[in-house]
Amino acid sequence: MPPTVSPKILWLRCETKEFERRAALTPTTSKKLIDAGFTIMVERDEQRIFDDSEYEDVGCKLVENNSWPRAPIDITIIGLKELEESTDPLPHTHIQFAHCYKRQAGWSSVLSRFHRGGGTLYDLEFLTDATGRRVAAFGFHAGFAGAAAGALALAASKKNEKLGLLQPYKNEEDMVNSVKRLLGGNGKGVKALVIGALGRCGRGAVDLFRKIGLDEDDILKWDLDETVKGGPFSEILDVDIFVNCIYLNSKIPSFVNHDTIRAAGKDRRLSVVVDVSCDTTNPFNPIPIYSINTTFSEPTVPVEVGPGNPPLSVISIDHLPTLLPREASEQFSADLLPSILEFPNSRVWADAEKLFQEKLAEAVKAEGL
Repeated sequence: MPPTVSPKILWLRCETKEFERRAALTPTTSKKLIDAGFTIMVERDEQRIFDDSEYEDVGCKLVENNSWPRAPIDITIIGLKELEESTDPLPHTHIQFAHCYKRQAGWSSVLSRFHRGGGTLYDLEFLTDATGRRVAAFGFHAGFAGAAAGALALAASKKNEKLGLLQPYKNEEDMVNSVKRLLGGNGKGVKALVIGALGRCGRGAVDLFRKIGLDEDDILKWDLDETVKGGPFSEILDVDIFVNCIYLNSKIPSFVNHDTIRAAGKDRRLSVVVDVSCDTTNPFNPIPIYSINTTFSEPTVPVEVGPGNPPLSVISIDHLPTLLPREASEQFSADLLPSILEFPNSRVWADAEKLFQEKLAEAVKAEGL
């Protein structure tokens, strides 16, 4: 535990990423923390799915939008997505997804800010229980929303159109009904393949496909047993939508690549790839057919398929669960709550800090600090 941290004061910062409406702490979990003796500071935020008044009503203290850099350094800052790019040192303790432990683009620069400021990072992706399973994850809603986005892109492609702006839905039922409507009533006849189908994310993708009406035989559910032989996999080219939901931690053979796509020519059925795992800048990315993260305003990126071949697009949005912001936030925050109640005095936090120190040492070496 860093010596400057006040363990029962948390500062919920606003999210500055465009379209991000989720929250690491909801009014529901904030109330439970307050009842347990915590003080919860909440930055005012019109972008967040929860109104400021919802937090105020349960006893949170509202503070100015994006004012966390001026917060006392003994207060822990909690958020979801990565901070805005900057060279400013980070003296606070931060709980967030930083996307810098797997040598993603700019990883050492992010960690060097903590080195120069003396702050600490507890990365939400690496808070794990005794079995190594993450204590809280958005996986199910990421898979659910990713599959929905893939179905929407397929519906657009059938009209020779490009999928336009994606906006958050008020709830799951609204999302399902919207997707079914745009597919012409339901998803019958659509064929999909989900890799990583046994995990949280994969289960979410499969659930969406079932709810929009795909026949069970048309949902191919792959996991380790089906992929152990190593790709590329020709089966991916024989479905309409391929959803990648794996957790990547080492180099593996590509699932699909430019060569297999071009070789399939006009016989390829595959129309949409949804890379929910979104390891876009990871050197081990098993879907090396695109190179950028897409956004809610530009959800797809075209793939080079060769002249005369049917079009193919990739969805690589790295915050898909915000398409269902209220439900996703409530589920994630509820799962995180038991660990927050013990912050920072439990194995979960000790292990996370140890990992941070290891990654920080790698970054310091990489940056020559």
